Amino acid sequence: MDRDRKAGPLKKAMALGNVMIFFAFLTAMAVFTVIKPKEKFSENQNRYLASFPSFSAKKLYSGSFTDGVEKYLCDHFINSDIFVAQRTKTELLFRRDVNGIYILGDRLVERIDTPDAEVTQKNIDSLNTFAQDCSKPVFLMLAPTQAEMYSDELPKNAPNPDQKAYIADVASQLDGVTLIDLYSVLNVSRNDYIYYRTDHHWTSKGAYLAFAAGARAMGYEAEPVSDFDVFFAADDFRGSFYSKTLYDGITPDKVSIYSLPDAPVPVMYVYSAIGAEPEVHEGLYYYEFLDRKDKYSTFLGTNQPMITIKTGNEGSRLLMFKDSYAHSLVPFLAGHYSEITMLDTRYIQVPYTELCDPEEYDQVLFMYNVSTFMDGIQLR
Repeated sequence: MDRDRKAGPLKKAMALGNVMIFFAFLTAMAVFTVIKPKEKFSENQNRYLASFPSFSAKKLYSGSFTDGVEKYLCDHFINSDIFVAQRTKTELLFRRDVNGIYILGDRLVERIDTPDAEVTQKNIDSLNTFAQDCSKPVFLMLAPTQAEMYSDELPKNAPNPDQKAYIADVASQLDGVTLIDLYSVLNVSRNDYIYYRTDHHWTSKGAYLAFAAGARAMGYEAEPVSDFDVFFAADDFRGSFYSKTLYDGITPDKVSIYSLPDAPVPVMYVYSAIGAEPEVHEGLYYYEFLDRKDKYSTFLGTNQPMITIKTGNEGSRLLMFKDSYAHSLVPFLAGHYSEITMLDTRYIQVPYTELCDPEEYDQVLFMYNVSTFMDGIQLR
C-alpha cells in the first residue's frame, strides 16, 4: 500500500518530465528554425519558399497574417525536406497518390483533374480566331501526358480524363488549324523511355517522335534517329514530380542530348523581360544545369517570355507558341528553319502582336501538353 502511494507521485513526475522534454524539444526546434540562415529557394522541392509576411491590423483580423506565419514556419522548419519525405512514406500506407502525384512502381505520374469545358472552348476559339487572321499555315501539337499513356497503371477509380477523346474533341472544332497527331506515335512507343519517370516532361526520345510526326505534317522529312549523335549528359535527374513527393523509391532519370554532326551552332536571343535587351547565348543548351537539380532546363534554359533562335541554317521561319515541352523539341526543329521565335504567353502581359507579326513567318506552331492546354493557353 505504501509502495503504491510512493509510486503515484513518481509516475506523475516522470509524465511531467516527458511533457517538459517534449515541449523543450519543440521550443528548441522553433528557435533553430527562427535563427537558422533562411534560404529563398528549395533545391529539392524546386520552388521558392515563403517569406515572412508583413504585418497589419487588417491582415491580423482577416487571419492572413497568421496563415502567412504558419506557411513561413512550415517552409523553413529545420530539416523540412526530411519531414516532407517522411510524410510521403506515411501517406503511402493508406493511398497511392501524394500531393497530386501517383507513385506507380518505378514511375511517378501526375493526377489530371477534369478539364474546364469553358477554358477549353476559349482556347479553341482563340486558335480559330488566330488562324482566321493569319495567312500562314497554322499547326497544333497536343502532347498527352503520362497519366494518359499509363492510365492502366493508375489506381482503380482514380480521376483521369480521357486525353485521347479530349484531343479528338479539340481537333473536331478546329477551323484553319492542322492538328498534328502525337497521340498515335507516342502510344505505339509507350513502353519505351519516352517520358521521364520523375518529371512531367517527355524525354529527348519522346520529343524526337513528336518532331518526326511534325515534320511529316509541316512538309519536310525528319532525319532518321540513327543520324544523331547521342550524348548521355546525366543519369541522376530527379524532376518536378520528385520535388512534390521527395520519394526516393524511383530510379533517377537520364538526360540525353541528340545532335547532328557538323551542324552550325545556333545563337539564342533570350528576352527575360519584355522591352529589355536580350541575353545572347551561343548554342541551345545550358550545360550548367546538369550540375543542378533542374536538369531539364539544360534544354534552352528556364521558361522565358520570348526567345528568338538564329539557327545558322537556311530555310523558312517558324513562330511557336509553347510550354516547356517545346524545349527538348526545338533542337530537332532547328535543322529545318533559319529562325525560330518562341513565345510563352504565360509570362507575357502584353498582346503577342506587340512582340511579333505572324505574317513575317512562314509557319506557326502551337505546342502544348494536354494539361497545359486544359489550364488555358492565355492567347491574347
